Amino acid sequence: MSDPVTTPGHAAQQKIDTSVPHSARIWNYWLGGKDNYPVDEEAGDAYTAVFPGIVTIARSSRAFLRRNITYLVAEAGVRQFLDIGTGLPTADNTHEVAQRIAPETRIVYVDNDPMVLAHARALLYSTPEGATAYIDSDVLDPDSVLRDAAKTLDFDRPVALILSNILGHVADYDQARSIVTRLMDALPPGSYLSVNDGSRGIDPEFDRAQDAYNESGAAPYILRTVDQITAFFDGLELVDPGVVPVTRWRPEAGSAAPELIGEHGGLARKP
Repeated sequence: MSDPVTTPGHAAQQKIDTSVPHSARIWNYWLGGKDNYPVDEEAGDAYTAVFPGIVTIARSSRAFLRRNITYLVAEAGVRQFLDIGTGLPTADNTHEVAQRIAPETRIVYVDNDPMVLAHARALLYSTPEGATAYIDSDVLDPDSVLRDAAKTLDFDRPVALILSNILGHVADYDQARSIVTRLMDALPPGSYLSVNDGSRGIDPEFDRAQDAYNESGAAPYILRTVDQITAFFDGLELVDPGVVPVTRWRPEAGSAAPELIGEHGGLARKP
């Protein structure tokens, strides 16, 4: 197994604050992970007391990403991934899914959370044939992300851009659209965009729970309408079945997840 490459940044010098709940650690808790603190478990439990379905959303989101990556590697032949907003490591990280199918796959992870950086070596352990790298950067600075990603990825060949539950952290919708456009403009034809985010207007209980969370003082996460999520793919060719609840995107046989869920996503190819 080859060692990961890390690009240090400001998060490397930040202290992990264990007194305030953090969305990445709460998400890890809902996924069944252990990289969290009592404050995160308390916040996660408070959320599930209002909306228990958030655990299903978190786990369905992860399953959607796994199916996306499997399609991209096994059917679309993609061998490069740029995964922004990596979050804390759990089962079936992007490089694990991709390199099981094609060991030569190259993956760049991007996050700016100091706890994720602390776990980067465990997250990034690559096959000898492939490569992984971790960029300590922010989705709000796409030019910096692209500059550092180019040290590992070949932007003359197709790249799959993964934006899983990250655009909701960009409060301004026009800015979120602009970030996606800037990133995709830098990628060659034949590249792909994978987006999934919490969707507003599907489940009123989810809407209320997220609004209450956003008003609690924690870093907000903005739910967006299905039309807004779909617009992230403007100018691209959507892969069937389009933008749908994540549980409806090419579900595995025998899946017990609900068909309608407040989390929508899709996958599209750059022509």
